[in-house]
Amino acid sequence: MRPKMHVPETILSGLALICQIRRKSTTKYVVHRIVGSRICFLLTGVSDLATFLAVLSWPASNRNGTGWILHPISFNMKFLPFAVSAVLAIGLVVALNAKIGPVPPLGKFLSPSHGIWRNAEADDQSFSATLAFTKLQDSTNVYFDERLVPHVFAQNQHDLYFIQGFLAAKFRLWQMEFQTHAAAGRLCEVLGQKVGTSDVLEGSDRRFRRLGLMWAAEKNLKALQNDSVLNQLNAYAEGVNSYLEQLEPADYPIEYKLLDYAPEKWTPIKSLLLMKYMAYDLANDGDDFAQTNLLQHVGIAKFEQMFPIASDSLDPILPKGTPMAITTSSPKIPAQADSLYFSNKGGAGIAYNLPEKHPDAGSNNWVVSGSRTASGRPILCNDPHLSLSMPSLWYEVQLHVPGQNTYGVCLQGVPGVLIGFNDSISWALTNAMRDVMDFYEVKFKDSTLSDYWYDSAWRKTEWRTETIRIRDKADFSDKVPYTVWGPVMFDGTFQSDFKDGKTYALHWKAHQPDNAVGGILALNRAKNANDFWAGMQHVGTPGQNFVMATKTNTIAWWQHAQFPAKWRRQGDFIMPGWDSTFAWQGDIAAADNVHAINPERGFLSSANQLPADTTYPFYMGGLHDVYRGIIINRMLKQQTAATVDGMKAMQTNNYNVFAQWAVPFLLGQLNTAALTPKAESLLPAVRQWNLQGDYEETGMTIFLGWWNKFKELVWNDDITRPDGLTTAMPYDETLLDGVLRDSVFPFVDDTRTDTKETTSYQVTAALNAAAEDLVDMPSLAWGKVKDTRIRHLLQLDAFSQLHLPIGGGSKMINATTEKNGPSWRMIVQMTDSIEAWGVFPGGQSGNPGSKFYNSFVNHWATGQYYRLWFMQPNEPLQQKVRWQMRFLPARS
Repeated sequence: MRPKMHVPETILSGLALICQIRRKSTTKYVVHRIVGSRICFLLTGVSDLATFLAVLSWPASNRNGTGWILHPISFNMKFLPFAVSAVLAIGLVVALNAKIGPVPPLGKFLSPSHGIWRNAEADDQSFSATLAFTKLQDSTNVYFDERLVPHVFAQNQHDLYFIQGFLAAKFRLWQMEFQTHAAAGRLCEVLGQKVGTSDVLEGSDRRFRRLGLMWAAEKNLKALQNDSVLNQLNAYAEGVNSYLEQLEPADYPIEYKLLDYAPEKWTPIKSLLLMKYMAYDLANDGDDFAQTNLLQHVGIAKFEQMFPIASDSLDPILPKGTPMAITTSSPKIPAQADSLYFSNKGGAGIAYNLPEKHPDAGSNNWVVSGSRTASGRPILCNDPHLSLSMPSLWYEVQLHVPGQNTYGVCLQGVPGVLIGFNDSISWALTNAMRDVMDFYEVKFKDSTLSDYWYDSAWRKTEWRTETIRIRDKADFSDKVPYTVWGPVMFDGTFQSDFKDGKTYALHWKAHQPDNAVGGILALNRAKNANDFWAGMQHVGTPGQNFVMATKTNTIAWWQHAQFPAKWRRQGDFIMPGWDSTFAWQGDIAAADNVHAINPERGFLSSANQLPADTTYPFYMGGLHDVYRGIIINRMLKQQTAATVDGMKAMQTNNYNVFAQWAVPFLLGQLNTAALTPKAESLLPAVRQWNLQGDYEETGMTIFLGWWNKFKELVWNDDITRPDGLTTAMPYDETLLDGVLRDSVFPFVDDTRTDTKETTSYQVTAALNAAAEDLVDMPSLAWGKVKDTRIRHLLQLDAFSQLHLPIGGGSKMINATTEKNGPSWRMIVQMTDSIEAWGVFPGGQSGNPGSKFYNSFVNHWATGQYYRLWFMQPNEPLQQKVRWQMRFLPARS
């Protein structure tokens, strides 16, 4: 949840002023700071001004110290105006030092010496320093290049991760702590119960507590007590806390001042909590309730037609027909499945639901063997598409220690590099999109929820009391029942407006301990494919497509995590929680996860599509893209001498392969004689469209509006329940495959009318309906309509990047939508001296008052890249090092 902060315009104007200040040259910066300080003084010094006015209200003869008591008559005559002024002064002093609703204490917030002005960095700000800490074992050098990327050269693992933690706190403290507060269900401590119309308690804190993220992190920490990775987590925490110990309140990141709170000590569990938060963000199937509602409405036969297991046009990661040797036993469908699971037509429906996932988000990675590149060495590419936010999710860093030299991007709050390369290998990730989050209906004995029915016997409920602190209010105590499945998320007390008398428990792979952080650190050190494979084994969630390349021309891909071995359709609907035969029947063996090494065709790619065709014996569930994988594989097949420039062009490609098939279908079915004048005026732009989702394209806007109306006309009559409960909308590929395969697609007819609608009728009606909206829009340029923005985590416009000039969109390689997009573009060529390029939409600093806050955004939006400096020991530094920090061990 990202509630929008409601802050008075005067405050937002001040925030925007900071953003302007940091863009100025040094001379202009000084002028602006002086002028700005004067403005701030007028605001923050109102109390002093009131006191001054009170003094002025005395006669001149009385403003001479002891003279005040020598003129009692004059004193009495002037007492009233002085008293009024004094009261005003005292009131203003109190007001300016108190937080009133969402407004921070203005005295502190706007103070020239302690407030927001301390967060404004000059363009010539120096980051060089020499620091000493007792917890360091050896001296370490950190070299910053012109983009503020740190290159950390340490002598041992402890110091390496200590300094990574220190840098994370120095440049991204508020971001990483705020995210852990969100994951832990603690935003009410900072924001209060409500922000505007957003209910933080119900919409965020209670939800995350009942998802069990902190419970899972606590179990994870306990499981790692005897693992060496805990040493690295502790070292990282020590680095964060060493920064905090020398941080003065005047230098707190601006968001702390805006929200009027202070940072707290970092602990290893916070790092583990961030990993669980990432698992939640990438969890891809929260449709159990909506799909159950649809099943009840239409029955299993129609549901199968609306949600086929695989699209006709699927191009899986592992090419169709590739043999697979599977050793894991196939799961058995429960004997009661037909009566308790599939035969659910006419049910009462479920009002609960999880926040909707974004089917238009997507990630890509691919790796090309040296046999198909101009250099003769592999090229690896990655662009994970996630929610766009400021500060950026990623932080660029190089981590060097004897025996390891790693470069890439990391999650602030977690040690190591998550996506990147070292001296021997490179690796990249995309989301596997698998369903590892299922809901079970639980039958409790009575309203106390103390006992629940499981396998023909009553079991005792376990309880976890969640105490939620609320700013300026009493604590809220949420007593959450736990069953064999996990936390009972919905029990009639949470989202109580939707109470239906039933309870639902969440069963999620992320609740089980793993060593994902240890896996990341192992990938950082890997020298070959075997090392990489060994590191992946530690990752339980989230499921990822790992691709890798070596200098010795090995390329490989694994879809890996602790995936449950599911039977067909298991987890698509709510399962009966009183019957253990509906439990997951063990995990798929790691060797049976779909993978490929050095394929004959010379490349591997993943774009969130299914990893294999329907001959794979385990059900995967989830929401999988179809079209990006098709265009990526098509383009890679055409390249026999691939280059880095060609890979850059691919990552920023806006070709819409879905439209390649959909547009001819729509135009072919259109009855032009039945078009309205408005619809007819739009038709030439579609006919002339080049199928690109570029910024200025109008054909893309019209096509999407047309298709969406067609989709509504086809499906709404079939999926709408009489009670209005949420149901699942079939995917675009289902409709396109259906109408291309069947000239009389059965769902085209509107069952609510007496006439039988044809495909041609619905296509024509869809364009007429879309035209009513489209012709009145101020612009049909696709980029303007899409309006990509990168929002600050507090949704403050002054700290956001709005109206970015970038094309792309869903079903394109450059899957940039309004709020989602390529969070990191990286290309690595595995030559002897590794060559790499990258960019992310943000900057290295989390401080809106720094020029490094958004310094990469324009490069990212316009499809440009930075050459990544993979610094080597003893390399000449004069040309590339801008600042240097020295870390020394200090005596205790």
